[in-house]
Amino acid sequence: MNTKSFIMHYSTKKYLLSFFLSCIVVMIFNYNNNGIVTAANNNFGLNYGLLGDNLPPPANVINLYKSIGITKIRIFDPNTEVLSALRGHRDIGVTVGIKDQDLAALAASEEAVNGWFATNIEPYLADVNISFITAGNEVIPGPIGPQVLPVIQSLANLVKSRNLPISITTVVSMSNLGQSYPPSAGMLTSQAREQLTPVLKFLSQTSTPILVNIYPYFPYASDPVNIHLDYATFRTESVVVQDGPLGYSNMFDAMFDAFLWAMEKEGVQDLPVVVSETGWPSAGNGDLTTPDIAATYNGNFLKHVVSGKGTPKRPNNGVDGFIFATFNENQKPPGTEQNFGLYNPSDMRPIYKLF
Repeated sequence: MNTKSFIMHYSTKKYLLSFFLSCIVVMIFNYNNNGIVTAANNNFGLNYGLLGDNLPPPANVINLYKSIGITKIRIFDPNTEVLSALRGHRDIGVTVGIKDQDLAALAASEEAVNGWFATNIEPYLADVNISFITAGNEVIPGPIGPQVLPVIQSLANLVKSRNLPISITTVVSMSNLGQSYPPSAGMLTSQAREQLTPVLKFLSQTSTPILVNIYPYFPYASDPVNIHLDYATFRTESVVVQDGPLGYSNMFDAMFDAFLWAMEKEGVQDLPVVVSETGWPSAGNGDLTTPDIAATYNGNFLKHVVSGKGTPKRPNNGVDGFIFATFNENQKPPGTEQNFGLYNPSDMRPIYKLF
């Protein structure tokens, strides 16, 4: 996460959520026959991480998703238990990640790519709705970044040859930006320009989305004095950052648009962007990470998605995104990393009310 460029000096008056925003809640949530509040939007999904030793069985997790109306999930590797539990649930679109450590072998051999697909994807095509395959998670920019493009190209050729409706892409972070404030100054680092730009240009040939992890929490946590919490959590309607003709009232939009500007500087116009991860930890960093703040950010992100209003640079072009994550994962590094979940894994009870 590129946080330094998001340290801003400004002051702004606190604002309560307006009546208009509160009314949007009616648009976001439906109640099923059992009175359970459910998410009702196809542009919204959840990350399903598995780095915990106390996680519920995948079949129970799939039932949870269905009970709250989730129609899109993302898993970080082709986990056989999860994919098997998804059989017959074609109403749930699945994004499947390739493990970072598998990229080298796949980049070196098209035969290896065909073998990976035959082992990890082929057995589920008939009754699992696999919508995306991602080659690597935040490996660009970095030492294995150059392995991403050849894997994407080989897999894209494979699914095209079989006429399969699966998009092939990768997941990147905001660390690809060497400058991101104001948003119109967004620019890739030199290493990202070398590794990411060819990927973006390849994806643009078929308008395949690039997946980007966007976390306002991290720049806010790096400078909570000068970055206002309301700006970081969508709780102000007033313009905090004026960037030429574009005004920004929340940090998420500013980060999203900075990435758009950076792509445009590389000659990549109008490429779809899916937010593969966003969220706010409910513990791990004192009073910066409470269930109330996490509920505010994630709930307001959901409202933002459902509103369809997009961002200042792409107005009326709705954001498509996944919250991270379904569960707190106790095998991740201690601190905030273990506390991004919406649910406690031991009893599957919500940590705070969102759905």
